[in-house]
Amino acid sequence: MAETMLRRTVFQLAGAAALLRGRLTGAQAAPPSQQPSPQRRAPITGHPEDFPDLNPRATVSIARGEDRRKNAYEALLAIDKELQPKLKKKKYVVIKPNNVNTVNQLAATHVDALRGILDYLALRFKGPVVIAESSAGESHQGFENFKYTRLAGEYPRQRVTLIDLNEEAKFERIALLDPDLHMVPVRLAARLLDPEAFVISSSMLKTHNTVIASLSVKNMVLGAPLHQAPKETPRWNEKRKYHVGLRQTHYNMMLTAQKLQPHWGLALVDGFEGMEGNGPNSGTPVPSRIAIASTDYIAADRVGTAAMGIDPEWLGYLKYCSQMGLGQYDMSKIEVIGAALADVKKSYRMHPDIERELQWQGPMKEVPFNLGWTHPITDSRAG
Repeated sequence: MAETMLRRTVFQLAGAAALLRGRLTGAQAAPPSQQPSPQRRAPITGHPEDFPDLNPRATVSIARGEDRRKNAYEALLAIDKELQPKLKKKKYVVIKPNNVNTVNQLAATHVDALRGILDYLALRFKGPVVIAESSAGESHQGFENFKYTRLAGEYPRQRVTLIDLNEEAKFERIALLDPDLHMVPVRLAARLLDPEAFVISSSMLKTHNTVIASLSVKNMVLGAPLHQAPKETPRWNEKRKYHVGLRQTHYNMMLTAQKLQPHWGLALVDGFEGMEGNGPNSGTPVPSRIAIASTDYIAADRVGTAAMGIDPEWLGYLKYCSQMGLGQYDMSKIEVIGAALADVKKSYRMHPDIERELQWQGPMKEVPFNLGWTHPITDSRAG
């Protein structure tokens, strides 16, 4: 490398310094109006220059009301001019719900959010619709428990089908980092990478036990990795390859988003009843009564974090996605239409492990030894 720093980040050790060199700023305590309880700041570290903004301006709609289905529909209708040209280029729609939990409705995409999406598509798209999930458990159990199985009969013209991506077992591979910063292959659901599909992420507002918050991007990047189909042996689970250390998790999520993003069509974040505290499985409800929609997943999640009262600097994977040009994360370059963000904002209680989650921002405790020149520009041996 042209320059070897005394304290290298995990990304530089992984050979990605040219892509991921930037300022990972320390967590700033949120204003009292946003933060329900005092929290210590994560250590602040200095890094080289910021990344240039590679992302175009984005539009995000917010619909607010007492009907979940109507909120979803109206959020999509508000960005109809952006959606229609993209839909016309695709042969079918894939809706990816969030069924991280197949028995707790609060942790999973509600069927009325799916109905709102299908209501919008009914008069605007003639192709079939696939609802596809790779649940951490058994996807069909979630389909049954959350009443997705009723949708085919309710929307016959949409030719709705339900697919367990683990059973479908079609995949493409990418490489992630393992706990030792070595490369490891991971299998991602091929259907979410189909150029003929208009991919919709149907997620929720939820706090998270590892990466602060789970919204549209988290739904896709941890929903795409497969595990063995029911009754298949030996057991294997690609999702576990993401839980390999705080920094690696954020970085691996960005790598996965980089692979998926060219096929993303629409992000719909259902915040009718969000989850705070012990997310993404066992938190408590927050009646936000909103739906957020955008063709830019990163922008949708940026508005979602603001609606939850979360400091945007805390979400490493979203910052990395923005730095890699996958979407707009700068609120000054996001046009919010519909309900005013200030009117829908609530202070979500963070996960009890929030202080440990934020340690991805601090210095590495295990500092590797240096090889080669420490100061190549001034080193007399250079040249």
